[in-house]
Formats: sequence, structure tokens, C-alpha cells
Amino acid sequence: MKSSLKNMVVVLFTITLISSAGVGYVNMITVEPIAAAKAKATEAALQAVLPAFDKTETTDLTIDELPVAVHTASKDGKVVGYAVESMTRKGFNGLIRLMVGFDAGGRVLNVNVLEQSETPGLGTKMTEEGNPLFASFKGKDPGEMKLSVKKDGGDVDALTAATISSRAYVDAMSRAYAAYKQTVGDAWDGASGATATSGATKTAAAGTSDDSEDTAAAGQMGDDARKGGDHE
Repeated sequence: MKSSLKNMVVVLFTITLISSAGVGYVNMITVEPIAAAKAKATEAALQAVLPAFDKTETTDLTIDELPVAVHTASKDGKVVGYAVESMTRKGFNGLIRLMVGFDAGGRVLNVNVLEQSETPGLGTKMTEEGNPLFASFKGKDPGEMKLSVKKDGGDVDALTAATISSRAYVDAMSRAYAAYKQTVGDAWDGASGATATSGATKTAAAGTSDDSEDTAAAGQMGDDARKGGDHE
């Protein structure tokens, strides 16, 4: 009996050891490809929102307890723009991540929605070219705008029937601008209240309803508040 128990323990230990080694090996061989894919995606996003550049320097910040990365782009030693990886957790379905391109003077060049899970056909329209949210920012200095949707007295046109998603987009844009201002050394008391809360870490890289959101969704819980056809 004792021998059988001992054998069982040895077998279980061996199986656990082999399984752990297998998982470790899989992690080891996938870490580099995952990192390479992420770097490639970041490079593509930078190129989509910035003018031509030959070098970037990344500054990692924390704005309102959320991580923000500022990529300072230069060409021939001269700064040509800034790309800010910003985010908000205020979307209708949570996290929204943006890559916001600014020229050297702080005007918005382009916006790339990196991640979102908003309601299809409503909040997801923030990813469409020429959508009213981006159109409200394109070519403008956010510091000269009232950073809220027009329903709240601001200068930003909201997506139709997607006020919550629109407010979240503006929140992420405000955070991006606050990060840009900190990077260039200017103070900014933004409409969103975004403030820098930690120091920066730098790394260099080469080359590279009215909306039912406020009525129906606010008053519902569970599936009813998130059905694909419902207003946000």
C-alpha cells in the first residue's frame, strides 16, 4: 500500500514537472514572435498618424492612473510630430485605446483606434474614416477646444445614438493631449481634468439619445443593455 502511494506521488510529480516544462517552453518560443508582432503593429500605427520620420523616442507616462506612451518622432534630427498611445475605460463596453498623432505644434494629424468593443453600428463608427468625432479634432489644437461633446456644451460632434462611446473617445483624446503637453514641457489644465501623476521613462527606437446610452442603457442591466441593435 505504501509502495503504491509512493508510486502515485512520483507519477503525479513527474507529470506536473513535464507539464510545467512544456508550458515554459511554449512561452519561451512565443515571447519573441509576440513581441515582434506588437512592435510591427506599433510601427504601423505610428506611420498612420505621423508625417515621415526616421527615429522615435518613447516616453511612458501615467495620466489619471492610466498608462500613456508618447512617441516623439524626428527626421534628420528635427522633431516632426508626436504620437500618443492613449486609453480610457469609460467606453460603453469598457476599454478604448487610441493612437493620436500631433504635429510639432500640437494640432491633431490623425487618430487610429487601436482597440474598442463598442456596440456594432453605433460606437464602432469611431473607427470609420471621416467619422464626426475625428472630424471635430482634425487639424485642431485640442487646447483651443472645449473638450466635451456638444450635448455637454463642448465642441465635439458625437456619434449618432452613441453618446457614451463619444464621451469616452473625448476622454482618451484629452488624456493624449495632456500627455503631449507634459512631454513638450507645457502646463495644461484640461477640460477632462487629466493630470500627470508619475514621472517618465524614455526609450529610443529607430525607423520607426437622444442617445439611449443615457436613457435605455443606463436604466437596463445585463443583456438588454448590450444587444447589438439597441442604442448605446
